[in-house]
Formats: sequence, C-alpha cells, structure tokens
Amino acid sequence: MSGEGFTGLLRGPADAPGTVVVVPGLDSAKEEFLDLASALLARGLAVFAMDGPGQGALAATTTLRPDYEQVVGRVVDALGAERIGLVGLSLGGYFAARTAALETRVAAVATVSGPFRLDWAELPPPVKEIMARRTGGADAAREFARQVDLSALAPRIAAPLLVVDGGRDVIPGATNGEPLARLAPHGTYLSVPHGDHLLGNARPDWLSRLADHIANTLIGGRE
Repeated sequence: MSGEGFTGLLRGPADAPGTVVVVPGLDSAKEEFLDLASALLARGLAVFAMDGPGQGALAATTTLRPDYEQVVGRVVDALGAERIGLVGLSLGGYFAARTAALETRVAAVATVSGPFRLDWAELPPPVKEIMARRTGGADAAREFARQVDLSALAPRIAAPLLVVDGGRDVIPGATNGEPLARLAPHGTYLSVPHGDHLLGNARPDWLSRLADHIANTLIGGRE
C-alpha cells in the first residue's frame, strides 16, 4: 500500500481487532524489525510496516520531515482505521511520539531507543553525515535536528505510552526517552541496563512487554 509520502507492507488478518503502524528510523526501513512484527501478529493484530519521507524505498526521492504526523494521518486514512497502535524505532520513536501528541486516532504508542531531544553540536559525525543525506544537506540536517524536541509535545500524548531504552545505548547529543515517559500523562519507562541501540541484544527483556502493551490497549481498551 502506498500514498503521498509513504509506502508500506500490510500483514495480518483482514478482520484483525487492531492495526499497528511500525515507523523506522534515520537509517532503517520497513523490511526490518521482523521480530517486532511477528510478536504483534502473534497477538492477532495487523501490522503496517512503513517507509515515510527520506526512509527506505523513499530515501532516494524524498527527504526527512519533522511533521511526520501528517504522513501517518494519510496512512490511517488509507487503512480505513478509526484507531491504531504506533511503534517507532530509533528516530522513528520521535516520529511516533510526535504523532501520538498530534493525531487523535493513535490509541496506543511505544518507542524503542527514540530520542527525546537532539543537540546537533554534540551528535557524532557519522550521524550528522547520514542525517545530511536524508534531509538534503548539512544546513537542512541542522534545522531538522533542532526540531527534534518533545518537551512541549510529551504532555499532549493522551494514549498509553511505553518508552523502551537500552542502558548501553549512549549517543552524544541524543537525550534518552526517560523525560518523554515522565512528561506523558500515561507514560511508562522501561530501561534495560544491558540493552544496546534498539536492544537487539536483549529482546526477551522488552519485546513481549511492548507487544502486550499495544495489544492490551488496542483490543481490551486497557494498559
């Protein structure tokens, strides 16, 4: 399924009790995160893994944009859903949290290794280089990074939110998700001390909990 500013893969039963949109990060794509998709599918949910502007299949022809909620809104329209779950990974965590604050059809949300805020001056050179490629140049990347700040938006997230971080995921210039969970009205923070970026080395410590958080909220109307 594709539309203005997005393309993606929809899996799961046609009569699924809920649909989860999975948002990738700065240098990832919809084909990744298969373990996450499998965990959500195992709970009877449908999963739409997407690429947005500047991501995956669209990276060569589009650039990253901070107002990702506009794109997710079109995805929800295309899915014909009244409410969705939303999971964002790495920079996708920022996109997911921002969208949950501004798009009322997000009923459950989770972030994994998502930044609360970015400081361009402190970001490592490799991250700056990738961001420059994805945004169209160093100036655009600097402006994009400046806008990655959830301080004002976090209190507006009405949906139950689970924030997952790895304790060994330390990127200069990237503030972890603890403030996001603290400021969101229904936020929960899960820090896995030995987890790396995206916690691929620690899936048993968070993956089932995240999938249950999304499924219980979407299907049962509870956290």
